[in-house]
Amino acid sequence: MFRKFMNHEKGITGLETAIILIAFVVVAAVFAYTALSAGLFSTQKGQEAVYAGLKEARSTLELRGGVIATASEAGSSGRVQQISFVVANVLGGEAIDFTEPTDPATATGKAHATTHTNKVVINYIDEDQTENDLWWEVTKLGNADDDYLLENNEKFKITVGGSSNSSVPGNLLNALGTNLDVNTQFSLVVQTPVGAVLEIERTTPAYLDVIMNLR
Repeated sequence: MFRKFMNHEKGITGLETAIILIAFVVVAAVFAYTALSAGLFSTQKGQEAVYAGLKEARSTLELRGGVIATASEAGSSGRVQQISFVVANVLGGEAIDFTEPTDPATATGKAHATTHTNKVVINYIDEDQTENDLWWEVTKLGNADDDYLLENNEKFKITVGGSSNSSVPGNLLNALGTNLDVNTQFSLVVQTPVGAVLEIERTTPAYLDVIMNLR
């Protein structure tokens, strides 16, 4: 009896072993699929973030040349009616839509864009005031084509204030609550649909010329 008891052995069959192995394989496959899906999702989101960053960087403006101011008269009593500057795309990147405002706000006597066809918004800031969405015009320079998209190797001259005639509502004399005169520090903030904001900061001199390059 003792010899029979010692020789008695129990084990598992091949079918049970196969079932256990299949269960391990299924669990491992589920974990592997989850990890792979998470990795692919993270990679896709990272790619979208990179492309979005590139689009922002490639849709940024840069100033080309000086900032030209037109005054109502020469001397210490002159007032700035118009400011113009030239912009181009940095990195030769994404086109920026410079469709002009349709009309200045003739009813209010302010040189603001009322119909809001413009996607580029230009704001004025000094120590006394902030004026948003000013009226502006585009002059295409050099090899620029007929559309209003600022593309690679194109330059646009932007004129804030429109007409130099003070009776025209597009003039800066109508837009600003306090006139831009001598010894005044101001900023023009150019906001595009995408890309970084271009801020142009200048100070008017103690004596205004009719046409002058602001430093």
